[in-house]
Amino acid sequence: MTSPQIPPYGTPDAPLLAVRGEAELETDPDLARITVTVTARGRDRRTTLDDLTRRNTTVVELVKSYGDAVEDVSTGAVSLTPELGQRGRGERVRAYHGRVHLTAELTDFTALGELTTRLADQDLTRVDGPWWTLRPDSPVYRRARRQAVQDAVQRAKEYAEALDTTIGALIELADTGTGPAPGRPQAGFGRRMRRMSAAADEMESAPDPLNLEPERMRVRAEVTAQFTMVPPTL
Repeated sequence: MTSPQIPPYGTPDAPLLAVRGEAELETDPDLARITVTVTARGRDRRTTLDDLTRRNTTVVELVKSYGDAVEDVSTGAVSLTPELGQRGRGERVRAYHGRVHLTAELTDFTALGELTTRLADQDLTRVDGPWWTLRPDSPVYRRARRQAVQDAVQRAKEYAEALDTTIGALIELADTGTGPAPGRPQAGFGRRMRRMSAAADEMESAPDPLNLEPERMRVRAEVTAQFTMVPPTL
């Protein structure tokens, strides 16, 4: 014999109780992401391309020299754009502009400051970041979801107790979102970034390594849950 189907709405014999569960955790980031833009400019197309290739190789080799401290390095957009002269007729090229965008993710935040400084000390190289983030499979997300569910159950019990009754069956449990807490955007989720840009031709000497302190992150989870209650006596 099967149990009777519980309707998705409340009835006098099985009042419906809907609650929301929330949890917010603070944690250290797992990764720091920086972007590197390598540029070159010249009157000759081939010379500009050679300069861009050489500088890009130097940057990639420098990043990879940090070994296990670097989680990932990838190349984004590459461009070589002619600049036309403003005077005269015809398609006379005044100069060529080359640009390569790279992204590096680091797990060693001590190495991060040194690498960032060394990258910014390269010719015509710009560094932006770091953006602090968690791995997609970070256990912090799981802990936040569990606590949100526990919060929903606790709230349901408290509402039932206020009516001098108890909760019955769980009708529905819905995950309404897990991610960074509102008001604290981040990289990968829109987090606030710290930005640093420099070009070596504007620097008289190599700077000391930057001391970059990781920004604490807040992870928030929310669920909604529906329970039946033992009919209270009102």
